Amino acid sequence: QVVFVESGGASVQPGGSLKLSCKVSGIDLKNYVMGWYRQAPGTQRELVARITSAGFSRSYDDSVQGRFTISRDNAESAIYLEMNNLKPEDTGTYYCNALTRYSPTVTEAWFDAWGQGTQVTVSS
Repeated sequence: QVVFVESGGASVQPGGSLKLSCKVSGIDLKNYVMGWYRQAPGTQRELVARITSAGFSRSYDDSVQGRFTISRDNAESAIYLEMNNLKPEDTGTYYCNALTRYSPTVTEAWFDAWGQGTQVTVSS
């Protein structure tokens, strides 16, 4: 049974930075494309970043391109999201999950199970 545990969220001012972490158990992380999702209040969960299983390729939603960096440490069974120059529209709960493949057209999560997420609030 896969378990995702996200952490690192906080309340920050616009222009601030955060680094989110997601520890994964129950699967061999090196076999999975992984992604970070964001859910703003009253909206559906959306994929903001993805990374290939070995970490050689990464892609981002236009809204975070150039500000966010996704990374992973398969030995630690963890993925990360470094967030810089945060904007109020980045506010939301952030989750990680696997993806069925690395493709700009694939945004659906592989697993039905989700972690509790980590809350990011950007406000002055």
